[in-house]
Amino acid sequence: MLFRRSLTSSESGQEPGSGRADGPGQPGAPARRDGQILIVVLAGAFMAVLDTTIVNVALPSIAEGIKATPADLEWVVSGYALTFGLALVAAGRLGDRFGYKPMFLVGLTVFTLASLACGLSRSPAELTAARLVQGLGAGIYYPAISATIQRLFTGRARSRAFGLLGTAVGISTAVGPLAGGLLIQAAGMQDGWRWVFLINLAVGAAAIPAAARLLPRRARGEQHGLDPLGNLLLALTLLLLLFPLVQGRAAGWPAWSWACLAGCAVAAAGLTAWDVRLERRGGEPVLQIGLLHHRSFAGGQLLALLYFAGFTSLFFTLSILWQDGLGRSALATGLLIVPFALGSLISAASSDRFSTRFGRRAVLAGIIAMLAGQGAVLLVLYLSGVSISAWALTGPLALAGLGNGLVIAPNQDFVLSSVPRREAGTAGGALITAQRMGAAIGIAVIGTALFGSQDSPAGGGRPGAVMPVIVHGAQRATLANLAFTAAALACALALPRRLDAERAAENS
Repeated sequence: MLFRRSLTSSESGQEPGSGRADGPGQPGAPARRDGQILIVVLAGAFMAVLDTTIVNVALPSIAEGIKATPADLEWVVSGYALTFGLALVAAGRLGDRFGYKPMFLVGLTVFTLASLACGLSRSPAELTAARLVQGLGAGIYYPAISATIQRLFTGRARSRAFGLLGTAVGISTAVGPLAGGLLIQAAGMQDGWRWVFLINLAVGAAAIPAAARLLPRRARGEQHGLDPLGNLLLALTLLLLLFPLVQGRAAGWPAWSWACLAGCAVAAAGLTAWDVRLERRGGEPVLQIGLLHHRSFAGGQLLALLYFAGFTSLFFTLSILWQDGLGRSALATGLLIVPFALGSLISAASSDRFSTRFGRRAVLAGIIAMLAGQGAVLLVLYLSGVSISAWALTGPLALAGLGNGLVIAPNQDFVLSSVPRREAGTAGGALITAQRMGAAIGIAVIGTALFGSQDSPAGGGRPGAVMPVIVHGAQRATLANLAFTAAALACALALPRRLDAERAAENS
């Protein structure tokens, strides 16, 4: 068993000097308690990732239930990713200072209450606001997951714990679309989408009291700067980018949309200048520019942003296409995405061995497989027109999923191994932030390609109905997915050839 194997010299899995407040208790109790703690934090990871996949299937149901426009649907997806990513770095530093137990409890409570607000929303504006708060809650508690594993486990036990974290993420990715389809099938298109959010209440009701009882307290905090101005400039930069991409299309690209994009460039320049200045003064900026001097870190960050922009938005496209464009059910949409999720699960389980043995070639192979899968999806869409079969997409999506499992975790390993150990926490937070920001940007760009220059009807699909305008939009959107993924492939060349070489340089 994972939790009964030797973890540290104290037999408790505690990092030396970690300041764990709860004592060892009876022999064998620490290992059992650590196992229970791991289950609790994995439940949190499951919920956070589930809400990035289950919602895609519910988009047409949301459109029908509260008359949401395509722009509203884009905000439901990208708004969650946006606030999730923006909260990560600040939450990680607050956790270092005040302890990760309170951050986990606060974030999970906010997430659960926001899920209730999502399920009870009566308008697109209410749902979007609730999703923004839900993403904020996820971003507050998510850094506590890896930090808790880092504290409780060492050596092979830590690798197994992180492996279980990857498995939890993989399972949530696989279960999400299917669970969403089943819930909507059972509750109906009008209100089925509400249960996609309300299901979080059951997990939250069990996980919050368990976390309050089990998670260790932090005996002594570490002082880290929070960089409020940097966080504000980062949020402003992303909002000035996303808002015109989502709303500008529906409004016909008026002057204000171009002014926002120009303001985004100004805000980004201001953020860079501020972070450079703060770093030179010995502070801790939200984006540590000094880490970009590591070629692998810079390439891996850009790879993560572009790759997540390219693959996560594919499911937004398929959900709209399958239900609004072709009039299929939510359950059929969930089943359509299962081959991708299963392919990801299979390859992710062995990704650490592939990256250790083949180095950068494993990541390159994964991105090439993703490109081939997306290219095959595009080919099917062009050849089939409005007569697309789910079976024709099974192979391409499974191939893309197999590639996906070889990219995300190995890229994280390459990025973290390329920076000094003392900066690994900051680098890890920055990497997850890049992933979330990539997902948000991808939805905004792909939404423009999918819906064209004006809002096409959303939620208007009905059994047997075919909307060629959405079918053609899906072709354009998939082409944009390919462009993002191809750019990510170029960034992968910045990774070191082998992990061992980078780690040796780090430890020298």
